[in-house]
Amino acid sequence: MDRYGLSTISTELDEHGVLLVTLNRPEVRNAINDVMHVELIELYRRIHGDAEVEVVVITGAGAGFCAGGDFSQMAQNNEGGFYDDGFSSLMVDSVAMARNILAIRQPMIAAINGHAIGLGATLALFCDIVYMSDAAKIGDPHVQAGLVAADGGVVLWPMLIGHNRAKEYLFTGDLLTGPQAEQIGLINHSVPADELLNQAMATAHRLANGASIAIRFNKRLVNKDLEDRVDRIYEMALAMEAVTFRSADHLEAVAAFAERRAPVFNRGQR
Repeated sequence: MDRYGLSTISTELDEHGVLLVTLNRPEVRNAINDVMHVELIELYRRIHGDAEVEVVVITGAGAGFCAGGDFSQMAQNNEGGFYDDGFSSLMVDSVAMARNILAIRQPMIAAINGHAIGLGATLALFCDIVYMSDAAKIGDPHVQAGLVAADGGVVLWPMLIGHNRAKEYLFTGDLLTGPQAEQIGLINHSVPADELLNQAMATAHRLANGASIAIRFNKRLVNKDLEDRVDRIYEMALAMEAVTFRSADHLEAVAAFAERRAPVFNRGQR
């Protein structure tokens, strides 16, 4: 039985208190449209208030974990005037999601079953322990769409892999395989695809049977640095992303995606 009744995300609680969360738009590799974005905010709010949940495992339906923002949705937003002046809705919703994630005291485990791209990578890396299929790839290629990596990339990647290495990947948008991501410390474990969910769930059950107060306090203390970075950086990053949403480079990237060609970015004055 689905626990929270969301339309784009399925949730199932087992007898051990492990909540399995499945991003559920497999036809688009679980890309995030406006509906899923709102439901993600609600998901984290519900988990925070759910006393029966001991541990959370997040994965994706079908072949992908999460392909990031839905490019078709981006095109509609650009054409239909979805974004208000100042992008206040974008900024409020994105900050609310990050803060709702950080409010969760229960341990969260990501099981990256397929590609985790952009915001999809952010959702995984906000988790406390990350398992990844050795057949999957992870990256934050916002720059390839002419955008700032504001919804987590500029906050999480430097903390996990160091500033210079993070800048290399945020500047290029290059993707990493599971073994590569494990080697540089971006994720915890790269495992065979057919073992992924079993290993993630085994760790979840181990934690669910552990000393929950101590585990949650350890999480809270370690996350203080992350909370500080979100408070200092997130809104500024989103403001910069809002600027790039209006840029010629981003509009060219969206058009190129629709036309199935490589974008040609403006090399003029910055």
